Amino acid sequence: MKVPPMKFRALAAAGLLALAAPSLALAAAKAPTVALKSIADLPTPLPYPYDETADAEKDVAAALKTAKAQKKLVLIDLGGNWCGDCRVFAGLIEQPDLKAWVAKHYVVVTVNVGRYDHNMQIPARYGIDKLKGVPTFLVVDAKGKLVNPDALFALTDARHMTPQSIADWLAQWVK
Repeated sequence: MKVPPMKFRALAAAGLLALAAPSLALAAAKAPTVALKSIADLPTPLPYPYDETADAEKDVAAALKTAKAQKKLVLIDLGGNWCGDCRVFAGLIEQPDLKAWVAKHYVVVTVNVGRYDHNMQIPARYGIDKLKGVPTFLVVDAKGKLVNPDALFALTDARHMTPQSIADWLAQWVK
């Protein structure tokens, strides 16, 4: 919907812009500019982000509760410590320029899925019976609704992506 400039100002002043132009109201947040230009520049060793002894049910429930209280999204990171792409993502979101932004918008919870034989009830809860790779990311709103059903596996090749493209992917879900 294209809103003429004069009407745009009037609607904005009246607080009605979101009603008149929903596509503008739903625009994603701007991703931070990531200083790293290449995944190869990440500090090593890369982290092992998945606690293999964690209670995934308890961790996801706590993340959802925190997200609701803080009006954030939950980023459920499904993967395994054997996965290079999972470790790249974990290292990237620890970088200061991205870490603060992620903390502002997301409650991140890592869930060990082993070799697709642990905690598979977590993705199943959102209608995903089989993972096509890891890391798989479930972006869930504070009400528990999956908001990225068509982009769960976008970062399964994170080690061949740019840091900025990963930041941009994270930003598209944030309002």
